[in-house]
Amino acid sequence: MTSRLMHTSVDSRNAHDQSHWWSEVLGWSEDPKDPNLPGHEECMIFSPDGRQRVLFIEVPEGKTVKNRLHFDLTPTDRTRDEEVARLLEHGATVHQDLRDLPGRPAGSGWVTMLDPEGNEFCVLRSESERPDPYAHLVV
Repeated sequence: MTSRLMHTSVDSRNAHDQSHWWSEVLGWSEDPKDPNLPGHEECMIFSPDGRQRVLFIEVPEGKTVKNRLHFDLTPTDRTRDEEVARLLEHGATVHQDLRDLPGRPAGSGWVTMLDPEGNEFCVLRSESERPDPYAHLVV
């Protein structure tokens, strides 16, 4: 017997603002029958096929240490560097630029960024920029 992920929850100071920021970053949307409104303490966004979900939940305490869980993003229609530029324009900030790591091919790394509430996430190279080592797992 196994379990499956229902959704990923993210503690937030402002669930509404976070849900809208991330829905723009990911191209996801809210449930039109249950829209995310200012003041809502829980705001869910859905992938285009509805199978992946992220729930932003307001909590009283702010972020104080490094995330134990974070998103790794791979651009779908642009390069990693173009996506980093887009996210900077969208309000993200660069936390660590790890594109060129010792012992790895030049430019094969990633950029760790912060969302508007300071949560870390990484931007990896796009599929067109790298081979997919997990392609055999896609059904």
